Amino acid sequence: MEMTAILWREWMFFKSRFTKITSSQLISPLLYLVTFGLGFGKVIDLGEYSYFHYLAPGIAAMTSMRSAYSGVSVRVSMSRLQEKSFENYIISPIKTKNIALGYIVAGSLRGMYAAMLLMAVAFIAGSRILNPGIFFLSMAMNTLVFSALGFFTAASIDTHYDLNRFSTYVITPMSFLCGTFFDVDGLPAVMRNIIEIMPLTHSVRLMRAAAFGRNTYWFSVVVLLVYILVLTIMSIRICYDEGRI
Repeated sequence: MEMTAILWREWMFFKSRFTKITSSQLISPLLYLVTFGLGFGKVIDLGEYSYFHYLAPGIAAMTSMRSAYSGVSVRVSMSRLQEKSFENYIISPIKTKNIALGYIVAGSLRGMYAAMLLMAVAFIAGSRILNPGIFFLSMAMNTLVFSALGFFTAASIDTHYDLNRFSTYVITPMSFLCGTFFDVDGLPAVMRNIIEIMPLTHSVRLMRAAAFGRNTYWFSVVVLLVYILVLTIMSIRICYDEGRI
């Protein structure tokens, strides 16, 4: 497939910076796990399981979200706005839709890599996943959602400041409010209704249910699939808008 050209380029970029990327992906989520899971978690009693076990799937969802989003958005925005190299893809024989698909898949794989690193550390610390198949499927859907969002955002902005503002207003609030650290059912109804719209809420719900061996929330699966479809279509369409790219 033509999109393998994009995947190969992203793989070479990742390979050349493997150590830096790996270490940077682990620092923040590990701090959350240690601070909240092992530190603050000692004073939280959840009965049948520890707060660390409760927290690990949420941190994995957040980590995969941030890695998939930033891995695509930063790369595409730099190519468009600074290096001016994104146009090389546009005029190349590669079909335009495969440009978007290549970046989205590459970002998804990078998000999966970051989350699996975190879960490996959590496993060593005693956390377990009772339904790994659903867990990793949910993680894959989560990374595809935010990889596509990262591509569309980077293809839409006019400056790097716009990208930073989007992260501040959208990505950061989702990191803390979508059930990563606590159950959203305890929030006021108005706030809870807004949070239920956000894709990370459904990713956390699915991954946590899989970790605990609970029934799968199929409504959340449908929500994530809709997000993937819509954001991927939007990403492909904006590639055809020569005025933007």
